Amino acid sequence: MSSTIQDIFPSATDIAEELHCGPGGGADDFLSLRIASIFVILVGSLCGALFPVLAHRSSWLHVPKSIFDFAKYFGSGVIIATAFIHLLAPALDALGSDCLSEGWSQYPYALAICLLSIFIIFIVELIAFRWGTAKLLKLGLAHDAHGHNLGSHAAHGPETVYKSPDANRAEPKPDLNSSDSHSHSSDPESLQGLDDSPATQIVGIAILEFGVALHSILIGLTLAVDPEFKVLFVVLVFHQTFEGLGIGSRLAYMKLPRHYDWVPIVGACLYGITTPIGIAVGLGIRSTYNPGTATASIVSGVLDSFSAGILIYTGLVELLAHEFLFNKEMMNSSNSRLAYAVCSMLLGCALMALLGRWA
Repeated sequence: MSSTIQDIFPSATDIAEELHCGPGGGADDFLSLRIASIFVILVGSLCGALFPVLAHRSSWLHVPKSIFDFAKYFGSGVIIATAFIHLLAPALDALGSDCLSEGWSQYPYALAICLLSIFIIFIVELIAFRWGTAKLLKLGLAHDAHGHNLGSHAAHGPETVYKSPDANRAEPKPDLNSSDSHSHSSDPESLQGLDDSPATQIVGIAILEFGVALHSILIGLTLAVDPEFKVLFVVLVFHQTFEGLGIGSRLAYMKLPRHYDWVPIVGACLYGITTPIGIAVGLGIRSTYNPGTATASIVSGVLDSFSAGILIYTGLVELLAHEFLFNKEMMNSSNSRLAYAVCSMLLGCALMALLGRWA
């Protein structure tokens, strides 16, 4: 049997086509169902994100507190599993693709970008924690939930009155800008006061939404052109609903003044439209967009790595640490309530990790 030169030494184009790295577009079958998926996932995402927010505010829909607690801790588990299974793992695959040049395989770029993202978010929150509330106070843009200025925890007077969330009495708090107060900055009550400020809460939820939004747009693009559409579609309906429940439960428990009541609703709606936007964009460029190309692999790998760092930091620091270790109410609660919260979180994490088998 004779062999040609091309059979022995295939060109780069032939290798790319064999690996599906070429510039060709994605799958074009089930077009009507792909279009319908925009609206199906929009409804699922909005229901998951808006239900905790609206139910928490409703005076006629009496949802037991245990259900809210379940949604909150279940959502925390979902977010943590999303970071590792649905973001970091695909980022490692994308930046380790055979379609990329050899240089990409010589260093764990996905892990490095994730690490960089974690420290960037830490620095951003550190700046917001220390200076953000004071800046907003100077601009006259914010007040805390009890009607005092947002910067009352960092005012320049000798002392300010801090309204404890766990008590009905006012407690004097020292000025956190003074040298004496800095020496006691590790005091849990002082940290709790700063942590409850609207600016800190808004920054925290904005960071979480940003990480989830990047991920949602990417999976929307993938769904629009993926050959395994049916399986991916079913999985993403559950994926987006569960993730929306996690986002919505965090939004519902934000303690904001009345003139910031719109923030949780807008946040839930923004989450709801991100994946449908990704699907719509993917359908619009389906004739040219191929998620297996080198460029697409680099873009998705970098964004997934960055988003993974955001959700890892948020999930472990903002959710796990703050809700369990640094939460006085939780630490003083009964063993049964603590077990209920931990099991709810583990269930959310397990279900979201299981969905990673297909998406």
